[in-house]
Amino acid sequence: MKKGEDYVGVTLSFFCHDGKGNFILSKRSANCRDEHGRWDFGGGGLDLHETVENQLRREIKEELCTDVLEYEFLGYRDVHREHEGKKTHWVSLDFKVLIDPSQVKNGEPHKFDEIAWFRLDALPEPLHSQAPLEVALYKAQLS
Repeated sequence: MKKGEDYVGVTLSFFCHDGKGNFILSKRSANCRDEHGRWDFGGGGLDLHETVENQLRREIKEELCTDVLEYEFLGYRDVHREHEGKKTHWVSLDFKVLIDPSQVKNGEPHKFDEIAWFRLDALPEPLHSQAPLEVALYKAQLS
């Protein structure tokens, strides 16, 4: 059984920032599950028996090699998409996360071709299909 296809998957999405209006995004490689070559804020599926906070901290440490300094729960989204011709359903728990930019590096070069800092008014293209929706939904909280 596959998470998000055979049953509702739960994922964490995060907007990692430096406290000065800059957000880190990762460019998804051909090794990612989907949306290859697209820029994404970050996230990962919640693992069974792991707390949301531990998963958030672990995902950011794995992907960006830095610790969470502080975080804020933004809300949740009910995400219905299609992947390889199959409908998917995820519930995303969304967070704004302050990190130390001096520690950041690409911790998963097999999954991300590059990482870079951007301002919300100058995001790269092409973006992950969910990114414009996320930014629009949380714009006031991210500014």
